[in-house]
Amino acid sequence: IVTHQHPGHTSLLTELLCRQTSMPVVDASDGTKVKANHVYVATPGGLLTILAGTLHRMDTGILESPRLPIDYFFRSLAEDQKERAICIILSGTGTDGTLGLKAIKGASGMAMVEEPKSAKYVGMPASAIATGLADYVLPPADMPGQLIAYSTGPFLNRKLVTIPVPHVPAEPLQKIFLLLRKHTGHDFSSYKINTLLRRIQRRMNIHQFEKPDDYVRYLQENPHEIDILFRELLISVTHFFRDAEAWIELRDHLQKLVSSKPESSVIRAWAPGCATGEEVFSLAIILRECIEQSEQHINVQIFGTDLDAVAIETARLGQYTAGIAADISRERLERFFTHNHDSYRVRKEIREMTVFAPQNMITDPPFTKLDILSCRNLLIYLNADLQKKLFPIFHYALKPGGILFLGPSETIGHFSDLFEPLSKRWKIFRRKDSVDMISTLPEMLKRPTMDERKELNLPPHSLPTRETRVSVAIERLLLNRFAPASVVVNDLGNIVFIHGRTGMYLEPTEGEPRHNLLEMAREGLQIALSAALRKCITTGTDVIEEGIRVKSNDEYILVDFSVSKLHDSETLRGLFLVCFQPSRVVSAEIPQKKENRRKGTNSGASVERLEHELEFMRESHQRTLEELQTSNEELKSTNEELQSINEELQSSNEELETSKEEMQSLNEELTTVNSELQSKVDELSHANDDMQNLLNSTDVATVFLDKDLNIRRYTEQAKELVMLRENDIGRPISELASNIEHDELVEKCRDVLRTLKFFECEVRTNNGGWYQMRIVPYRTTENLIDGLVITFVNIRSTSELRAFFESIVETVRHPLIVLDENWCIISANHCFYETFMLKPGNTILKSFYQIGNGEWNIPDLRNSLERIFDENKPFENFSVEHEFPGAGHKVLLLNARRLDREQGMPNMVLLAMEDVT
Repeated sequence: IVTHQHPGHTSLLTELLCRQTSMPVVDASDGTKVKANHVYVATPGGLLTILAGTLHRMDTGILESPRLPIDYFFRSLAEDQKERAICIILSGTGTDGTLGLKAIKGASGMAMVEEPKSAKYVGMPASAIATGLADYVLPPADMPGQLIAYSTGPFLNRKLVTIPVPHVPAEPLQKIFLLLRKHTGHDFSSYKINTLLRRIQRRMNIHQFEKPDDYVRYLQENPHEIDILFRELLISVTHFFRDAEAWIELRDHLQKLVSSKPESSVIRAWAPGCATGEEVFSLAIILRECIEQSEQHINVQIFGTDLDAVAIETARLGQYTAGIAADISRERLERFFTHNHDSYRVRKEIREMTVFAPQNMITDPPFTKLDILSCRNLLIYLNADLQKKLFPIFHYALKPGGILFLGPSETIGHFSDLFEPLSKRWKIFRRKDSVDMISTLPEMLKRPTMDERKELNLPPHSLPTRETRVSVAIERLLLNRFAPASVVVNDLGNIVFIHGRTGMYLEPTEGEPRHNLLEMAREGLQIALSAALRKCITTGTDVIEEGIRVKSNDEYILVDFSVSKLHDSETLRGLFLVCFQPSRVVSAEIPQKKENRRKGTNSGASVERLEHELEFMRESHQRTLEELQTSNEELKSTNEELQSINEELQSSNEELETSKEEMQSLNEELTTVNSELQSKVDELSHANDDMQNLLNSTDVATVFLDKDLNIRRYTEQAKELVMLRENDIGRPISELASNIEHDELVEKCRDVLRTLKFFECEVRTNNGGWYQMRIVPYRTTENLIDGLVITFVNIRSTSELRAFFESIVETVRHPLIVLDENWCIISANHCFYETFMLKPGNTILKSFYQIGNGEWNIPDLRNSLERIFDENKPFENFSVEHEFPGAGHKVLLLNARRLDREQGMPNMVLLAMEDVT
């Protein structure tokens, strides 16, 4: 049990719970091994975590309450217990627990939330329910039965009891896939079966289904369960700057990328499977920091896509719970987020760098010409065949030298010819020049074969002519008859093409089939081939080796070979041609060696052979040392050189072949942007409707003006005061007639624009109504003045009430006056003027102690009045005896009381006088 408690608070929760259960209830101390049927209560201060079933306390070192202790514990519970984790969120304020719930659901755990109607504080339950991931929403009284039913089901007890697991056979599983595809349009048959089975079995356990066929029937009868299952299959554990060290490493490479970009260029990035957008905004923040450090003006476009449309809507909003503060530094929170109650929202400058849209990265065309592709923790859910299809897509989508960013548990597999590692630990790769662009294109982008062209009824000119076929056949005949056995390889030695019979020189290796020249070379040929290939790569010149002794079919033969770099066309760039042929001295020496062996006189030949091998080893060693020295020098200078711009890998012919696919990608991108714009238009439309309804419901006449005092907007109530029609939008307010008796309206508006100080006064209408008019500057979200807002509040009822009370005061037969905080008379009744022979012009706004001859300046009276203001102590029957000019000798009893007003308004004192002369 984890609660929000101040470190200095003495918790009685343990003692209180002991009275409610027979189970032992103890404080969760550091190193406590969790046992069944025990209750552990987190003590105030510090953070509670669990590792290998053992509780640990993490001291925060601060005197304040730790931030988000529930999220912290739930995350560790998800990592430690996986699908066995169960979280229950009860009454509480704020949003603590929401991110932890997402982590538990991502690990296939279960989430239970208290129904808001039964909660004293609905903040935490409401935030958890808003995620749409809660399995049960129940009042606390109904939770125990549901909890026991779930925890005793076969899903959690398959390792503890002998009851059979509700295994999902192939046939019901395929039916579930069909229902998902029909309802959502997405095919999950290429996802890893174990992950899908675990989450399907969990849904069966929630509904207490033991037979898969029963769950299939339930899906058919309840389409909403298909939506829930669809969202559950897409749940991914994500948060800001996940694997912080990986982002630090990525930032260094992004800084180099930004520095290599010219001024006013564009950096394009794509994050498939972005979920709720945390990874996208993390990338945007890193790029913004790199751009600010480089002091360049560079635009950024980051496309975030996902199958889940609900998650995409959350990403577009860019608003997250306060729990993200645990993953983001305080400086970044203040710089890139705005805090609003229990949530943070990404600032506009970062949101404008991103575009979110639903997309299926498997079937939809990819985004192209990318500098960065971040696909983290998505491939782990896909099977190997689908991963093999995706990496060529990634290679095709990235620009030369583009960066591929994968999750820590993901790898490029056998596609080392497409990507080279920048950081093996954090799985950051750079796109390499492809040796065969057409072979690496994804299936959706490849050009159809000749047979496929015939089936597709393509134009005849796209098929080869008879003359072309004859020419190709003759060339092939000449190659087979006269050309030596040859192999075309890339810089890693991977075989791209084989011509002729190479069995004397190459042989397959044991184990998994491999297509690497150096691994397939026969005994005696490997070292020479490796050295020659390295030399050709380094120098670019042809390398020829003669008389290499090679073991072939239990005999030794002498072989000549050459390694040449191919420069004939763009398609062959990066390839090397290796030609093999028997040595010219083979026919003369080999029989002689056989004859010597028969005569037993082969000692001289052995010495000669050993000397030859020794000389070859010396030359190879010397070349290796020289290459090592050269490599060290190149490595030292690598950090000082700028990343060179790689030439486009595709020739003009290949660009024409793939232009159609690129247009599809551009159309997909335009569709994505249009979807984003339509979403923003809808949001603005809803906001405009909300504001218009709000203004009309307040019954306050409001007129919005621009900086030129032209009408921008108005409410319906404003039509009663200013003669407005729909076509008056954009007209100056000075040209419009009004029912207001105020000739200086335009001048006051200009004064407010000039001084930026609001103006307020009471105005009268032509029909006798009274309004409180207020003119204030119109400020935008960027704190810029963009016009004025004029409001008119009807104060007719207030004026009538004032007149009513004034008639009562005038009826009283005793002198009454009202004083302000400066002891000035602001109101007096007729009896006061008549008794003391005074006139309003000599009384109103005059100091009470100075009227007449200063007869009211009595020290005791001043002290009593001051106590009324300071301490709110009224007084009664304060006696005053004095000779008043014109009124004669008077003996008066004074009663005074403070008149309290609304906050921000000055207080006043009512002073009543009774003549007892």
